[in-house]
Amino acid sequence: RDQPRSRGLGDVYKRQLEPYDLCHKVVLIEDMDGVQYLLYPLRELQTKQWISKVVPVKDAQGNMKTRKLDVYGPICLSGTTTKEKLYEDNANRCLLLHLDNSEAQQEAIMAYQRKISAGKIDTNTEDEATSLLQNVQRALQPIKVINPYAEALKIPAKSFKPLRTNQHYLQFIETVTWYHQYQREEQADKETGEIYIETTLEDIEVANHLMKEVLLTKSDELPKAIRDFFEQLKEWLKEEDQTSFYSKKLRAHFRMYPMKANRYIKTLEQYGYLKKAGGNKKKGYEYEVADWNEYDQLKEGVNILDELLNDLKNTQNKGKS
Repeated sequence: RDQPRSRGLGDVYKRQLEPYDLCHKVVLIEDMDGVQYLLYPLRELQTKQWISKVVPVKDAQGNMKTRKLDVYGPICLSGTTTKEKLYEDNANRCLLLHLDNSEAQQEAIMAYQRKISAGKIDTNTEDEATSLLQNVQRALQPIKVINPYAEALKIPAKSFKPLRTNQHYLQFIETVTWYHQYQREEQADKETGEIYIETTLEDIEVANHLMKEVLLTKSDELPKAIRDFFEQLKEWLKEEDQTSFYSKKLRAHFRMYPMKANRYIKTLEQYGYLKKAGGNKKKGYEYEVADWNEYDQLKEGVNILDELLNDLKNTQNKGKS
């Protein structure tokens, strides 16, 4: 028999959505560039958790009539793109995860590909791990989470869109607690009788470990790809014991296409991270780094997560003694 085809967002969009078609669904977008017409309603679903539109539809006789269309969330939206700045309105509603493009990661992937080709990968073990993860998800139940430490927590001061970022941080901690629901004691609200579990300092520690890189990226005005390039550039200059460089030599070292290298250099110059130190348009310009320590200072701002957590641990220990 033919295998059932999974229903994509495009299929749902082409027919008329029923009110709860997307409620508690995971919406996966493989390439954000292909669904630009859907991004605005998806943003509304993320923010308000429901949308209401008036749309024209044809009746049985082919006459156009207007119909009010209500669609309810919440939804979990996951998408991929290489143009995070282009989709900034969507990006600041999400947690951004970036690919590891380091040489070590690329070598690990290629080694795995070689093992697959050589027949040395136990696919049954991989399938068992996948099934275990799916079954763990099925065992989780809806339950309210209360974070008694929430008022003492803060995000890095330089975070862009701090209101949304702060909400993401708190919700992520609640999610970590929710995943540990069978390791947390259930409690009952004295007034309403509602069952809930409480966040522990261990949950906050796990969340901080997982969120540090995300919050650092959200605090950085540079896109992640350009930031990685800039940090590699600074490391290269330190190894060469130089303070300046020409774009031609840079392209040769990093094996970059001229257009890509020039775009990165231009962006860094516009943001004030690089400045011209000499040269000319004909022979090429010489560039130097304007500030070598700015990223270290940005990282120090993220350390507030651990500092506040340590304060909470010390307070808790004093209370027990």
